[in-house]
Amino acid sequence: MWGIAVALRGDLPRRAFLTYAGAWLATLVVLALSFAAPRTAVAHEVRPALIQITETGPGAYEVVWKQPMVGDMTIHLVPHLSSGAIDKQPTSQTSSPGFLIRSWRIAGGAPLDGQTVSIEGLPQTVTDVLMRVTTTDGKVINDVIRPADPSRKLALAGPSGLKIPAYLRLGIEHILTGADHLMFVLGLLLLIGPNWRLVKAVSAFTVAHSITLALAALGFVHFPTTIIEALVALSIVFVACELVPLPGRPETLTRRHPWLIAFIFGLLHGLAFAGALAEVGLPKGAEPMALFLFNVGVEIGQLMFIAAALGAIWLVRQVRLRLPVDSAVFARVAPAYVIGSCAAFWLIERIFAV
Repeated sequence: MWGIAVALRGDLPRRAFLTYAGAWLATLVVLALSFAAPRTAVAHEVRPALIQITETGPGAYEVVWKQPMVGDMTIHLVPHLSSGAIDKQPTSQTSSPGFLIRSWRIAGGAPLDGQTVSIEGLPQTVTDVLMRVTTTDGKVINDVIRPADPSRKLALAGPSGLKIPAYLRLGIEHILTGADHLMFVLGLLLLIGPNWRLVKAVSAFTVAHSITLALAALGFVHFPTTIIEALVALSIVFVACELVPLPGRPETLTRRHPWLIAFIFGLLHGLAFAGALAEVGLPKGAEPMALFLFNVGVEIGQLMFIAAALGAIWLVRQVRLRLPVDSAVFARVAPAYVIGSCAAFWLIERIFAV
């Protein structure tokens, strides 16, 4: 808006005016697409479901199904056991913030060992299902059921404990499907550039979200998920504002010490990361290993995104050099407005959710 106002006074060259107008046009397009998208397509709603089976005796067990919700809406996911034990109405049904919880108490049913757990509707989603089985002798089996393979055969005589690839892959997928977290990292990358200061900022972000992820997932601290998600969106708005090039703008704390801002906002993002684990529960007796693997997965996904973003930036610069017009102003302004517009939309939406 500043650029358009100056241009109308005649103080801005026509080419620069067009670049600012183009940036605003891109912003309006993004906003239109955001409001046109279904309300279930929120930036950070790809959360795992949980099926927990606790064996209490021969042919007796309790099944708890915990499914993500967006407002009052749920996607079509229905758990099944091959014996048909949970195809009837649940014994109880409750809801908690962001989740629908159903439970069945089975007595005198078929033996649990050898049955197959399947999730109806899972192949049509991008949601994972954490599966936890506890036997009468205290053995705990954890696995992740994915859309590509929506069933698991229960082998209770097999090895117990945590399957190492499960939470590692969950962390990678969680960060790569979290558009809000990726936009924050992209904003840092554009603000700092590919240099040693970026390494310092990303390291600070990693340390910060590792701290709060562990504290929240282990139950030492607790904050309402909706408030944390709104603050995450606010952090992206903040970074987007720092990206806007303004003539005569003084050197801000963010530009002088980006690692400090990355650390502060990393604490918020860590609490949001914890939502993917704390609300569905960590495997009993394997909490530290699950947290470690999930956090390593988040870092792998983050580094994958940074590498892809650097490649895309290099490619865009090569294309710009071959354009017949000077697009330098547009290249500086457009990312700030696009990131800021998406973040502002998420912020407003999440404030209403609060």
